Amino acid sequence: MASNSPAPEGIDVQETPTAGAWGEWNPTEDSARPVRGKHRVLKPRGGLARSSTVLGVGVIAAVGAGGIATAQDRPQAAISMPSLPDLPDLLGGGGHASDAPAVRTAGIPQQADGAGLSRPDAGEALRHRILQQAESQHEAVEAQARADAERIAREAAAQEARGQKEAADKEAEAARAAAEKAAADQAAAEKAATERAAAERATVKAAATGAGPATKAAGGYSLPTSAYTLTSHYGDSGSMWSSGHHTGLDFAAPTGTPVKAVGGGKVISAGWSGPYGYRIVLQLDDGTEVWYCHLSSMAVTSGSVGAGETIGRVGATGNVTGAHLHLEVRRGGSTVDPLAWLEGKGLNV
Repeated sequence: MASNSPAPEGIDVQETPTAGAWGEWNPTEDSARPVRGKHRVLKPRGGLARSSTVLGVGVIAAVGAGGIATAQDRPQAAISMPSLPDLPDLLGGGGHASDAPAVRTAGIPQQADGAGLSRPDAGEALRHRILQQAESQHEAVEAQARADAERIAREAAAQEARGQKEAADKEAEAARAAAEKAAADQAAAEKAATERAAAERATVKAAATGAGPATKAAGGYSLPTSAYTLTSHYGDSGSMWSSGHHTGLDFAAPTGTPVKAVGGGKVISAGWSGPYGYRIVLQLDDGTEVWYCHLSSMAVTSGSVGAGETIGRVGATGNVTGAHLHLEVRRGGSTVDPLAWLEGKGLNV
């Protein structure tokens, strides 16, 4: 209620607010602010000086005497606050923050608003979002780790497959080489058996008749040996010869069978000659060279000889598969067919 009591003398008192929309106004120790500026001190009356403290007490007494001051007579002031989104709005939730009790919904604490609806609690929503993000990152890391492990496993499997293929290729190559070697060995064994059989037949035939083929013919030429069998001819192909083809004529005969000069001439070379074994080179009077190869022994190593003279013996030295005489005929450094050359000299080979 408003009071009409006069204010203490010497104090300027403004119009007291009346009760209104603001409600009653009761100054307290906490709400009353200290008076700023200089205090007005009245002149002493009746011998008593009023200080600022006395003035303050007088103001409080005046207000108390007038009853409770209100602000009904003052116009109401509109107070507006900026509409700021609350944290749940920023995080994607709806509604506004409230002091209403929290209600948990779908794992996220909710708050009940004035309409009875529930909305996520700001802190719990933030924590839930952080946990979801951490879980997503963890799943992404695990997925990447699984992908890397699968890639490494695929690369290891591919490398192992390549290693197995290389090993299989090497084994196949080794098997092919072994098969080729076995075939070559078998061919060489068959050739040696053929040469031995031919030599044995020639020996038996010579023993039965008491003489071999004619060794001399008109013109002073002689067959290179007796009791023989022709096995490999000039021009035959095979892996046994370094040039890929046979460069002479082979007379298969037992080891020790005499080897004779086919014509008169001189021995220009005698000794070891690698794949040819022990070899004698006889140069005839017309310059033709006759090579006697694979000999077991050499009777003449130099000097002149006559047709039909023994110069060595059949053997199996050098690159051979059995005992035989390898005869080569060369003119101007090139080989010619010994069979045709001997027949051209009137010899019955």
